[in-house]
Amino acid sequence: MKKIILGSTGIEVTELCFGALPMGPAQKNMPAEKSAEAVAEALKLGVTFVDTAQGYKTYEPIRIAIEKTGIRPVIATKAAAVTYDEMEAAVREALEKLNIDYIDIFLLHAARVNTDVFEVRKGALDCLLDYKKKGVIKAVGISTHVYQVVKKAAEIPDIDIVFPILNKIGMGVIGGTREDMETAIRDCLAKNKGVYLMKVLAGGNLLDDYIGAMDYGRGFAGDKMAIAVGMVAPEEVRMNVRYFDGGDIKEQVEKLSKANKEFLILSGMCVKCGKCAEACHNGAVTLKDGSPPVIDKNSCLYCGYCVAACPQFAIRMV
Repeated sequence: MKKIILGSTGIEVTELCFGALPMGPAQKNMPAEKSAEAVAEALKLGVTFVDTAQGYKTYEPIRIAIEKTGIRPVIATKAAAVTYDEMEAAVREALEKLNIDYIDIFLLHAARVNTDVFEVRKGALDCLLDYKKKGVIKAVGISTHVYQVVKKAAEIPDIDIVFPILNKIGMGVIGGTREDMETAIRDCLAKNKGVYLMKVLAGGNLLDDYIGAMDYGRGFAGDKMAIAVGMVAPEEVRMNVRYFDGGDIKEQVEKLSKANKEFLILSGMCVKCGKCAEACHNGAVTLKDGSPPVIDKNSCLYCGYCVAACPQFAIRMV
């Protein structure tokens, strides 16, 4: 499988990155042992890059897969911590739950935070930079849907890695268009930042155009960026690996469907606190006139962040 060096970090990864979000509580909520099967299959097939986060709660299956295969991939994680102490706790949690001595990439998890994120979360960023000096973290960066944040990250020397959203229809890009995000990403590459892309399939909304969506992402990446793809089953892993290896997957693609994902709001449990709407990256969740929230399926990225944000567990993926 094609290998890529992420910017000036010296970190080499496969073009295909295993995205661990969908197998966690925010989406499929799979048992750790079952989830580990997909991760292990990816590692055995040569995928060397895994993306996770504190909020995904998927450290355990990644650890199990590493223990079962004996293969240590490049691991990128992230946390929404704001203060130094909060981020330090997140770093320690990752080390402990993954049972590793160092973290390859640690990002500020800031999907829809504005360009003041680097000031607002200065304490958290300082923590990551301190742990980088200690050798516990190899590279520091940010995960975002906001094109202005990507553009600003290009100018900040301490940011090694940027993890932006990008897909052929521009779905989920905040503050501008797909073209704006493309320009911001090119700015990062020009400054020798490492970049890997999220949601090239628009959270599953482009599954019916899998090859077209992936061809766009890979074409734009141009051998300089990796692409994170959420996977939950060994057969999904095998299909994605085959595609990234240049194989024919037309038969498998015909069986794909985004109909497997749907969010259900349990109105009897909902307290209408609005936290789901605040957590939604794409403005797909709205509350009106004291009624339970409504999810616009045409705008939903199926990330599951609304599920994780709900204090009553009133939103379920079915």
